[in-house]
Amino acid sequence: MNDAPLLVERDGHVVWLTLNRPSRLNAMDDQLLDMLESTFTDLARSDARVIVLRGAGRAFCSGYDIAPDSSEVGYASERTAVEDRDRLLSNVERFTQIWRQPQPVIAAVHGVCAAGGTQLASLCDITIVADDAKIMASPAIPLGGGYISPLWEHLVGPKRAKLMSFDAGRTITGKIAAEWGWAAESVPAEQFDAHVRRTAHSIARTPLELLKLKKEAVNRAAETSGLLSYMRMGAETDALLHVTPEVHTFQSWIKEDGVKGAIKRFNADFLEAFPAEVVKN
Repeated sequence: MNDAPLLVERDGHVVWLTLNRPSRLNAMDDQLLDMLESTFTDLARSDARVIVLRGAGRAFCSGYDIAPDSSEVGYASERTAVEDRDRLLSNVERFTQIWRQPQPVIAAVHGVCAAGGTQLASLCDITIVADDAKIMASPAIPLGGGYISPLWEHLVGPKRAKLMSFDAGRTITGKIAAEWGWAAESVPAEQFDAHVRRTAHSIARTPLELLKLKKEAVNRAAETSGLLSYMRMGAETDALLHVTPEVHTFQSWIKEDGVKGAIKRFNADFLEAFPAEVVKN
């Protein structure tokens, strides 16, 4: 069994990249991010025409790894605000690489797609979601802000981006995500894999040089709105929030009780006031 955090499979003109940390819902750690960066660099020099990014197990990607032993939480207090900003900007550059990748990149989103996972999917060229996918713009416990929501604003507008950002852990289905414009389309779960495969191979009928120029034309239009600039600005906002006492408190909860325990503490008063409420719809 291959336990590499990223699996690469060639299927004719289509390359499948599978995030392979299913026990962590494919949360992104430094190793996975490094492998994504190097793999996209290699593929940029290949004759592949389409790249599909998907997740193993029951999630596409749950975001950045915020486990107690992760670099996101475990060593957060050791970084200055500037060091943290530079680390966040390095991730922006990784995802910008996907935006500028010569080949079209499809994000095939099933199961959970949360926080940084939505950032990853948003910088892909086409996002296809399963109807029953669970899409969450921010973590279920507020650990930052301004890093991911600008991408949501670009896709769904400021009102919905603020709703998804302000209300920690708010979840929408894949079907709603497509209705809002966050995803290109949503398909029933039982048809999802076959639909993604057919779409990828259908696009791959077009020669790479034509696809590259088509992608650049649409990207230029999107970039006139300042998309890449406000992504970088968001890293600064996030870095500032990471040094606030409130975020330090939430990080200490994660270290003490783990992610689930910290979320439970964060939701305690809400659940007491609204005992019949599902934490987020």
